[in-house]
Amino acid sequence: MPKATPPSPHSGRHASLKMLAEYLGLSPSTISFVLNETPGRSIPESTRARVKAAAAKFNYQPSMIARTLQGKRMRTIGVLLPVLGEGYHSQVLSGVGDLLMREGYFYFTVHHRHKKELISDYPNLLRTRGVDGILAIDTHLYAPLPLPAVLVAGHTELPGITNVVLDHRKAAHLALHHLYQLGHRKIAFIQGQPFSSDSDVRWTATREAAQELGIEIHEDLTVHLSIDSTSPEISYPGIRKLIQSRRPFTAVCCFNDVSAMGSIRALHEAGLHVPGDVSILGFDDIQSAAYQVPSLSTIRQPLRKMGSTAAEMLLKKLADESTPDMIQVEPELVVRESTAAPRGTRKATKK
Repeated sequence: MPKATPPSPHSGRHASLKMLAEYLGLSPSTISFVLNETPGRSIPESTRARVKAAAAKFNYQPSMIARTLQGKRMRTIGVLLPVLGEGYHSQVLSGVGDLLMREGYFYFTVHHRHKKELISDYPNLLRTRGVDGILAIDTHLYAPLPLPAVLVAGHTELPGITNVVLDHRKAAHLALHHLYQLGHRKIAFIQGQPFSSDSDVRWTATREAAQELGIEIHEDLTVHLSIDSTSPEISYPGIRKLIQSRRPFTAVCCFNDVSAMGSIRALHEAGLHVPGDVSILGFDDIQSAAYQVPSLSTIRQPLRKMGSTAAEMLLKKLADESTPDMIQVEPELVVRESTAAPRGTRKATKK
């Protein structure tokens, strides 16, 4: 016989396991077994139906803290990334979110702006909030994580971590071979920010590809990015300075698409036409790349696929399935309007 009535769903109070047990005249353990679908328990179907109906009626929500203390999965993932913004990070995160949503997982995102203390603190903070695993995007890790983890563009050799990375050697070859075939020899380069996980490996691959093709990389034709931003402003001042130096160049090989966009703006303000005077080659193929004027030729990273692959690997880890230390994905050259053959012997810094 019911002894107590749990609070109404509209009362502002939460129904507890104990309240449901008193209402139904059952033990709290029986209620828990039914709602958690614990296997191996002989509970009549009629009782199971009563428990589920009462839980629905009073909007009962299980305690997440209690589940954690019992060692149960929370079906929740923590995602680390430098910034919440459009472009590279959002497209990778979209791939992560789509797969986790299909698999019935919830996820938290935290952004760290590449601050070492936050990167060190966040994993433990996420663990205290009950996440089952961690997925990090474009994040330098300095120590092993307390939970199963997968990285996108992390480039780490920490034990137990799966890395999802681009084949940067192939990407560099595709980029420079495209410009070389068009006839470009005087090429300016944009090197990524030192805190970006891809910067060093991409720059090393670019230098190797340039050497193979006989393309010289000159320091006075190299723009070193330093601004922590996902805006085209990151390359704008460097390209303006390069134009003002009057060093001739016929193409710019950019670190990413947003730096390509900033370069086009700086060239436009100097009276230079893309690609008539200077060709611009981006990297990433973010969603807006095809809608720029001119549309960007670029090296496409399969960003959504990288995100979904990383999420899939993390769920395999949580299921105690074996996963590789590294998964390498293939880049693709996408030729649009921003690259063309150089205009004869005309110098890029002349109008």
